[in-house]
Amino acid sequence: MKHIRLAGWLAGAVLAVSACAMSAQTTQWKIDPMHSEADFAIKHMAISTVHGTFHGLSGTINFDPADVTKSSVEATIPVSTVDTGVTPRDNDLKSPRFFDAAQFPSMTFKSTSVRKDGDHYEVAGNLTLHGVTKPVVLKLEDLGKAQPGMDGKSVHRGFTATTTIDRKDFGLTFNGTLKSGDAVLADDVRIEIDIDAAQI
Repeated sequence: MKHIRLAGWLAGAVLAVSACAMSAQTTQWKIDPMHSEADFAIKHMAISTVHGTFHGLSGTINFDPADVTKSSVEATIPVSTVDTGVTPRDNDLKSPRFFDAAQFPSMTFKSTSVRKDGDHYEVAGNLTLHGVTKPVVLKLEDLGKAQPGMDGKSVHRGFTATTTIDRKDFGLTFNGTLKSGDAVLADDVRIEIDIDAAQI
């Protein structure tokens, strides 16, 4: 009888541990390009601020709500989607004088670590832009809450992250053909990334 009770207790313990392990498993999320974007802002002539957006953000997020430090992200942004609201300027940005979208059609980010820092998280990773890879740190403002999708079936979660990069670190200097362009642009570029991701 004792053996039966012991066996039952062990079975229950195993099931409980298994249930905890399953609930703590990392979930995978697919970034929704239709509802995600990367916005940027840069000072022009130290007077005004030019804003722009990259659309078509895609990628995957491995998210562990129990231990966010075990999470990771990989994302890709097509450079040709740059949109500042002024077509001639957008065409110039996509040309070989700046982004050179034909030769470098996309920028990518791949995380290397996630850590808690006060009331937010920092996502460190490698950003590849204009053929140059540099380490950057994204400040994750909001972990987001899981919400049902518009179809009532999928589960979505939102993430917002910010960072600042030096454009010259990535060789973005108008390719040396328009020095006045560099003179009127600040080096620092503020970036905000808003992501809507659906659980896979």
